[in-house]
Amino acid sequence: MNYIEKLQKLINKKDGIITTKEVVELGIPRQYLNIFIEKNILERLERGTYITPGTFEDEMYILQKKFQKIVFSHETALYLHNLTDRDPINYSVTLPQGYNLKNLEKYNVNIHWTKKENYDLGLTKSKTNFGREIKVYDKERTICDIVKNRNNMDKDLFKNSLKAYVSNKDKNLNKLIEYSKKLKIEKVLRKYLEMIL
Repeated sequence: MNYIEKLQKLINKKDGIITTKEVVELGIPRQYLNIFIEKNILERLERGTYITPGTFEDEMYILQKKFQKIVFSHETALYLHNLTDRDPINYSVTLPQGYNLKNLEKYNVNIHWTKKENYDLGLTKSKTNFGREIKVYDKERTICDIVKNRNNMDKDLFKNSLKAYVSNKDKNLNKLIEYSKKLKIEKVLRKYLEMIL
């Protein structure tokens, strides 16, 4: 298989959005990106990210491709888990403490930090509105995160999301309590659950 075929196969596999890093990892010389741009097979979306004409710009997916350590969390995770119908204006993401941001601030995101030992707690996958897979915290971790961050949230969003979780048939209260212990918010969480249940 030659470089052109390899690059076309990568584009197809990645649903029309690729990065320079992925191209280099496959051993394809970077100049083939320029060849594909000249032939209007690819467009440069931003530095290191390329998209085929006609492909929807999936912001969440692209953001996670650029910053592989981010996990969608808080209000954004509530939306992805259908615990709110409010489409997030700014994406909320969580990173492990000590992670070098490298230009993440220029994107309109709310950044939250977690201890390295809690970074993987509740880590799962979800799909964007365009059907691409992204990393997100599960429902239980998301509820713990919003309880921890309750003073910086819209009060109605907080209250309605808790109610939506409690009425959700897929909730796992045992897991929720286990997470709350690890994140040191068990007493606060129990207080809010008692008010709702």
